[in-house]
Amino acid sequence: MGGPRYVKGWQTSISLTVRSLPPASVPPVSVGASLAPVLWHHQAPCWDFLAMLDATLTRWFEEPSDVISIRDRVQIALATAEEDILKSLLLNCTPPLTQPHRLGSVSAKVGVPMESHRTADGVISFEAVNCVLARSPDEIEEYVAATAEPHLRQREYLMLTRYESETYTLGQNVSLAQAIALLAQSGFSPQQIDDITHLPTEAWHRSWWYVVDALGNFSVPFLRTMRTLHYPDGTLTLQYKDFYSQDKPPCFARHEQRVLVEVRSEQRSFRKTLERINLFREHLGTTHAILICDELSDLETRGFMSQGISIYSTKEITVHTRANCAHCANSGCALNGNTDTGVLMCDRFCLNELG
Repeated sequence: MGGPRYVKGWQTSISLTVRSLPPASVPPVSVGASLAPVLWHHQAPCWDFLAMLDATLTRWFEEPSDVISIRDRVQIALATAEEDILKSLLLNCTPPLTQPHRLGSVSAKVGVPMESHRTADGVISFEAVNCVLARSPDEIEEYVAATAEPHLRQREYLMLTRYESETYTLGQNVSLAQAIALLAQSGFSPQQIDDITHLPTEAWHRSWWYVVDALGNFSVPFLRTMRTLHYPDGTLTLQYKDFYSQDKPPCFARHEQRVLVEVRSEQRSFRKTLERINLFREHLGTTHAILICDELSDLETRGFMSQGISIYSTKEITVHTRANCAHCANSGCALNGNTDTGVLMCDRFCLNELG
């Protein structure tokens, strides 16, 4: 009962929720009697940040939370929510903006000033994880052993490290405490951190990593070397260089992404809402946006989503999302990566666009 639910075959009206509701109130998939495309419906557990806020506001103001406007509710939620609640917005909007295993720390700001004396309802900043440290070199040895004959394994190692990147700086003139924090955040063990921070000047530390693949999985190994430069004032500079098989790792481990949060006003038309979102996205230098609303028509939903805007609704609305399992980044789905599933529409379809 807890796994994905799906309907296959030719049916009629299929009702989807744009955001995942708490498990106790999950509505059944509505299936009619005649023709409609195939659907894969996946229900993921989540925190409902607006439901959480409703209870809080009732205690604060001793009156029903529906007295407070949706814009105020959302801004209070963004300002007071814990990290798990903010993550639910990114993971449970439609389409999702990232995957759970690629989501690092999250923070939010409300009432962010923009150009022309305008103010954005909110901005969420989150870390997109692109590279992870292998748990041990044995993993890579097992990977090579599984993909190459014994007499070809040396050649396989050479193929994995055929290209060399330039030298990058992870931390410039940082204190020992700052260097330890940077390395620990990236997943290095205390012993590895001690080895790196006490390297002789000409020595390099070697470690194996995985970079994210096209489906959002950490499956492509690469070799990373690090060195530490010591200065008389006690500060350190951490530098690294990568050796990889094809595509250069995009960053050391993670990079920051920003998401515009816009609350739909009933008085604002589709055109005006889209114009406002595009203006703010350009100002922030991001392509990501979440539109929070009470209700949207199917046509409006399609229009916003076609412009790269994710939807988070305070109510259940109908939306049919055209999907392609072969290109979906939702690795938790049983059909992920399959080219011949027969699924045409899915409410958990997510293209991997974080890079």
